Amino acid sequence: MRAWNAPVVPALPGRGPVPRIHDTPTGGLVDLAADEGVARLYVCGITPYDATHLGHASTYLAFDTVQRLWLDAGYSIDYAQNVTDVDDPLLERAAATGVDWRELAEEQVELFRGDMAALRILPPSHYVGVTETIAPIAEAVARLERDGVAYRVPASDAAAPGAADLYYDVAAAESAVWHLGSESALDREAMESLFTQRGGDPGRAGKRDPLDPLLWRAERAGEPAWDASVGRGRPGWHIECSVIALDRLGPEFTLQGGGSDLAFPHHEFSAAHAASLSGRPLASAYAHAGMVAYQGEKMSKSLGNLVLVSRLRGEGVGPRAVRLALLAHHYRSDWEWLPDDLPAAQARVNRWEESLTASGPRSSLEVLAQLRAALADDLDTPAALAVVDAALTDGVDDPALLRDTLDALLGVRPA
Repeated sequence: MRAWNAPVVPALPGRGPVPRIHDTPTGGLVDLAADEGVARLYVCGITPYDATHLGHASTYLAFDTVQRLWLDAGYSIDYAQNVTDVDDPLLERAAATGVDWRELAEEQVELFRGDMAALRILPPSHYVGVTETIAPIAEAVARLERDGVAYRVPASDAAAPGAADLYYDVAAAESAVWHLGSESALDREAMESLFTQRGGDPGRAGKRDPLDPLLWRAERAGEPAWDASVGRGRPGWHIECSVIALDRLGPEFTLQGGGSDLAFPHHEFSAAHAASLSGRPLASAYAHAGMVAYQGEKMSKSLGNLVLVSRLRGEGVGPRAVRLALLAHHYRSDWEWLPDDLPAAQARVNRWEESLTASGPRSSLEVLAQLRAALADDLDTPAALAVVDAALTDGVDDPALLRDTLDALLGVRPA
């Protein structure tokens, strides 16, 4: 699957520091140092319906910032992102609207590409649809069953008599590499509550543990399915990312990213499956972006309280203003999109552009150093914006360098 065109990122004088980021499992800051100069990143992609809302954009912007800091530190990047182009919510939306699920997925993926390009988000090296990866996913599920960490639960509503769903045996899979809670840092009570809210089926009869996640769903009437040695069906959610990440990046890659709603169960069980398949941790660090609310509730497709990037673009809102509105909030914070956010961001764009038409006493190299320090400290974009605001109040000695700095590190290039 193709991604989108990459924006040009200017080279800056010197080298930036290795960024540090909040690691969800440990609760502390960790260095995002790259092995042999190559930083490896996996960020979970969209389920392609109702793309792209500002919650999506905020998450992808956070990990775009990580990439920009890696480039500034002299690293190259190997970045994989999936597209969950077969999943229950997509199928339900397609059925409700009378559109073929494949057409709906492609339409929404194309819209997402356009939004990401407009926002100048750096694209992944590997943009991979689940439907492109069915064979290796099915093979991984079969291996987990052979290794004794997957088991079958009869599916009475399956299309074929005697068919079964396959589940991951959490208790059997725990090891020195992974144990329940090792990635999400949650206790069992919290996990059981979230599992129900986030697509799990703790009450499924025949499961050995309420938290055992689905690996392979046997074919049901009217649902897409693929032939496989484990039976005709389709993959569960978490194994998809495990297989794509291991295939494209290998184990123990530098950073796994996503929204905070993915820490459990998705990242927890993706890490578990990968540990069972490779004997090694999936990622060296896990970082999670906060949730964006609108009209008093978390912005979500199910609630329908969405502010879509494409809609803002259609209304003539400039992508730079959208970027700055999102960067005004720390990536880990939960916050609410308010009517004043866009006008304030556009006013900031205008101030920056006006201030950069003339020079002043502040050193642009000093501003660059301050920006690097702020962003390397857990992506502190609000502090970075404050640095720029203060510098441009006085004016800088090299406006061209500051333009390149804002472009390279913040993805915003004043005219």
